[in-house]
Amino acid sequence: MAIAVCLISGGLDSCVAAAEAHEVGHTLAFLHVSYGQRTERREKEAFRALCDFYRVSHQLVVKIDYFRKIGGSALTDPNIALPGGDLDRMDVPLSYVPFRNANLLSIATSWAEILKGNFIYIGAVEEDSSGYPDCRAVFFDRFNDVIREGTRPETRIEIVTPLIRMRKVEIVQRGIELGAPLELTWSCYQDNDVACGRCDSCLLRLRGFREAGASDPLPYRSL
Repeated sequence: MAIAVCLISGGLDSCVAAAEAHEVGHTLAFLHVSYGQRTERREKEAFRALCDFYRVSHQLVVKIDYFRKIGGSALTDPNIALPGGDLDRMDVPLSYVPFRNANLLSIATSWAEILKGNFIYIGAVEEDSSGYPDCRAVFFDRFNDVIREGTRPETRIEIVTPLIRMRKVEIVQRGIELGAPLELTWSCYQDNDVACGRCDSCLLRLRGFREAGASDPLPYRSL
């Protein structure tokens, strides 16, 4: 069986992407990166719960601190207030962490090469997301080129983005269909204890469950 390194933030999208890898029959390797985000503690708890659910033996947690030092994002810079959610926004929001996915994919590629893995699964969503430029399909196509050029000649690693063209409602529906443990996930950008219900991520998640005609298993502070 092929080894699939799954980037697991602990959120809804990464959970469903991992469920897709599990459905295919890949051997799962779960990678979590803590980068100084506001909900670092809660996301790590969700990661551990997902590892337990899928009985993942290959687990790696990496902590990096340079995003907090670089600043410029409301997710990592305590001096920048996280704005309220706005699903109609057309520009890149303050929650964007500059070039984050390139950093995460680089770590995943390094680990996948050591494991002799063949795939990196990431729950990136282009059409129904917060508008992050590093969540576009073209970005991952180009990064696959980088992996081919920057690894051993015998290495064969491909980034897989099973959710890239989905809307959040479709992701919720697919997660339910796959039996993914959506109740173990955490999407809130703001809080570690009770989801705020106001940030972009909470609003996208809530809309997805609502349009799917399903109940979100998480409680929210504000609805």
